[in-house]
Amino acid sequence: MESIITSSYAVHFNQKAYDALDRHLSSVQYSKIFILVDENTREHCLTPFYNGLSTEFTSEVLEIESGEENKNIQTCVKVWNALSELDGDRKSLLINLGGGVLCDLGGFVASTFKRGIDFINVPTTLLSMVDASVGGKTGVDLGSLKNQIGVINQPRMVLILSDFLKTLEERQLQSGFAEMLKHGLIQDAAYWDTLKSVSEFNSMDTLIHTSVIIKNNVVLQDPTEQNVRKILNFGHTLGHAIESYFLESDAHETLLHGESIAIGMILEAYLSFKLTGLPKNQLEDIKTVFLSKFPKPEFRNTDIDSILTLLKFDKKNSYGNINFVLLQHIGEPVVDVKIPDHLFHSAFSYFKE
Repeated sequence: MESIITSSYAVHFNQKAYDALDRHLSSVQYSKIFILVDENTREHCLTPFYNGLSTEFTSEVLEIESGEENKNIQTCVKVWNALSELDGDRKSLLINLGGGVLCDLGGFVASTFKRGIDFINVPTTLLSMVDASVGGKTGVDLGSLKNQIGVINQPRMVLILSDFLKTLEERQLQSGFAEMLKHGLIQDAAYWDTLKSVSEFNSMDTLIHTSVIIKNNVVLQDPTEQNVRKILNFGHTLGHAIESYFLESDAHETLLHGESIAIGMILEAYLSFKLTGLPKNQLEDIKTVFLSKFPKPEFRNTDIDSILTLLKFDKKNSYGNINFVLLQHIGEPVVDVKIPDHLFHSAFSYFKE
């Protein structure tokens, strides 16, 4: 699997990833090497990660609790304190071994500790491999509000080791698959057609590689999300609001990120049908595919009102406007669309049909 070159670093795969890290650790003399894990990656990924490397090095392992509810500034403070107590300095390296929560938080911690130290991301979930691996977005949530605090800062490299997917339950794999389906919807109709027929998560390397290429091509055009990079947010404006609402609601089971944006993509496909010309047959195709792969929660009117209230906190808003990414056709997105208020409830009605 060929490495993918971004604007400032490379994404390496499997054995080439281990080889690249071996070369890097041999050429750069870090004062300290820290590995950030959660309880799951400590148990399932840390030893295989060490065993895959030829270079011997001393490291300090820092552990945080897994889960979106721990992606907050309080967890950052714990990691910053640990780095300081263990004599971390500006010549230290932080290796983030975990999923999207850990890579986002770890990248933010590294970007701000001592005004910035090197970090390397080793994503261990399908979601983080196809999403957090490219783009340099780091950060944490503010309460239940997604990704309100953070910076765009690039790692030294990203290492994708697909064997780690064997440690995941089906629900986690499905969550990551939602982001891959999004890549087809916003850039490549043929890729969408390929993905929608996938029923098992075996031999995912080629598809992961394709998704990383798609995201990287978008980010290369617009590193700081001024224009075209916004298309990566398809499904996320409503999806993040749904994810935040379910995270803080005692009446609902928490949804994973991919489960939330799957709903968001159905809703935003309906808005696309109403506003930007998405053909009805493509809308129905999108709805059928996502409902065949993801749970369909019940939304009461009070739930919908609360979700729509959360839209005002979306990080993509500007000048008081809630900006949406919609589709003209599958593979043809359009950015910065304003939505008439009455269509939101219509979209939820369509979802519930």
